[in-house]
Amino acid sequence: MADLDEFQLLERAINIFQEQFESEASYAACAPGRVNLIGEHTDYNDGFVFPIAIPQVTMVVGRPNSDQMIRVFTAVTEVDHPFLVRFPVPTATSKLAPGSPTWANYVKGVVSLYPGTLSGFDMVIVSSVPLGGGLSSSASLEVATFTLMQSMFPCQVSDKEKALICQKAEHTFAGMPCGIMDQFISSMGSKDHALLIDCESMESKQVQLRLPRQSLLIINCNVKHQLSGSEYPSRRQSCIDAASLLQVKSLRYADQTMLEAHKNDMSDETYRRSRHVISEIERTREAVIAFENGDLAKFGKLMVASHNSLRDDFEVSCPELDSLVEIAMSVSGVYGSRMTGGGFGGCTITLCETSSLEQLMAEVKQRYDGTATFIHASAAAGAHSIVLPNQD
Repeated sequence: MADLDEFQLLERAINIFQEQFESEASYAACAPGRVNLIGEHTDYNDGFVFPIAIPQVTMVVGRPNSDQMIRVFTAVTEVDHPFLVRFPVPTATSKLAPGSPTWANYVKGVVSLYPGTLSGFDMVIVSSVPLGGGLSSSASLEVATFTLMQSMFPCQVSDKEKALICQKAEHTFAGMPCGIMDQFISSMGSKDHALLIDCESMESKQVQLRLPRQSLLIINCNVKHQLSGSEYPSRRQSCIDAASLLQVKSLRYADQTMLEAHKNDMSDETYRRSRHVISEIERTREAVIAFENGDLAKFGKLMVASHNSLRDDFEVSCPELDSLVEIAMSVSGVYGSRMTGGGFGGCTITLCETSSLEQLMAEVKQRYDGTATFIHASAAAGAHSIVLPNQD
C-alpha cells in the first residue's frame, strides 16, 4: 500500500472500520514514517540526526465505545496474528502488559502511558509505511495512535512530550531501546523541511530542503530486518561501555584523540563501534552546514562516508544494501547514497539530479540481484488529526 495517498488510506480505513465494528468511525489521525538523511546510531549517544518525514503514513480511525474495552484491528497483513485484539482500559489497579501478538504492543504501550482520561474505543490501523524497511513504521503507529487518542480523549501535550511518551512505549512494551529520532520526526516533521535534532537537549531546527533540480530516492532492498533481537541492544551497550571507559557522559563528548588514547583498553569491536559514533556525529554537523550552504557535492561525500562507517565499523549493513549503494554511486548525477535506519536490511537513501532518476532505477533493476522497490522521497508534514463528517 506504499503507493496509496493519505485520502485513499483514510477511505480504506473507514470502510474496514465499518466492516469490523458495524459502525462508523468518528475520528481519524495519521503519522508519517521517516527517512534519515545522515546521523545513524547517534541518537541514543546524545548526538545529532537529520531526518525528514515522508509521505507514507500510518492511518488510524476510531470511535469511543460504551464499555471499558479497547478493540484494535490491523489491516497490515505482514504482522503476526491475530489481526484483532481486545484488552481492557488500564486502571491504577489493572495495568496493561506486553504480550502476543507483538504488533499490538506498540498500541498497548501508548494506551498504557497516555496522560489523559480514557474510556473504551474501537480502532482500525492501515499503513503505507513499508514494514521492516527501516522507515520507522513502529514510531508512525505509536504517534498516530497517540494523536487519535488526543482527538477522542483530549489532553494538553506538546509535540515533544508526545514523542517522548511514544519512545517510552517502545522501550517498555516493544522492548526496543530506540533513540528519540523516529518519534520526534513523526510528531514534529514539517513539509519541505528536514529536522536537525540534538538528541541530548531535545532541541530541533527546521532546515528547508532546497533541491530545485535534485531528488531523494529511497530504494528498499526488501530484506526484512528485526531490531528487537540482540543486534541493536548489543551495539547500544557497546556505546555505553565505551563512554564509561572514556569517563564521559556519552560518546557525544568523546573525540577521536580520546578514543585512540584508550584503544588498547577496549576490545576491537567496542573501538570500532565507538569510532563510528564519534565520526558520525561530526559528519552530521558538517553535512547540515554543507546542505545549508548548498554544497550538495560535500553532502553526498559525507553520505557515502557514513555508509562505509556503518558497514565497516558499526557492522549494521548487509550485502544487499552495499550493492545498492555501489550501483547508485556508479550512476552519473548521483551525489551520495547510504543505508538508512537501524540496518540489517531495509532501505538506502540516494541524493541525485532529478534528470538521473530514470537511469538510476534502470541500473538497479538490471544489476541488483534481488527485487528492489522505489519511493520518491519528499519532506512531508508530521502527525495530524483528520476531521471526519460524523465527528462527535
